[in-house]
Amino acid sequence: MEHSKPTVDTVVNPNQKDEIGKVKTVLRAYKAALENLNVEGTEKYFTSNSEILETGKVEGTYQDYIAHHIGPELGHFKSFTYNNYKVNVIVDGDYAFGTETYVYVIVLKEGERVIEKQGAATSVLHKEDGVWKIMKSHNSSRDVRKATH
Repeated sequence: MEHSKPTVDTVVNPNQKDEIGKVKTVLRAYKAALENLNVEGTEKYFTSNSEILETGKVEGTYQDYIAHHIGPELGHFKSFTYNNYKVNVIVDGDYAFGTETYVYVIVLKEGERVIEKQGAATSVLHKEDGVWKIMKSHNSSRDVRKATH
């Protein structure tokens, strides 16, 4: 059986087409904060009851995640960049579903070690008071597979 995968943005209700851009803005703004190694103020992109899952572990709310995981981790990075970033969005009423794919490259401060991973993230966003916020985010990564010829 062949599985299809979304290749374009989908709007369940045609009246919400402009909402795709708003959802992408939230996802890209959060990505940009990570690339800037500064998550200060990023709580505004997440619901208060958000849930973050990363590579097989429930990290808790976004507040837990920045306090105990990504926040302290960013302090060890010299740089954090996303390459080949793609995002597709489905909007259905006050909910949106985003799928992001990318390759991220982290250069650590100590020893200039480079980490390169192929990653994917799925996010569920909810529109609260007219503003899209991430409610659930699940990301995972694996070693980049080099093409063999």
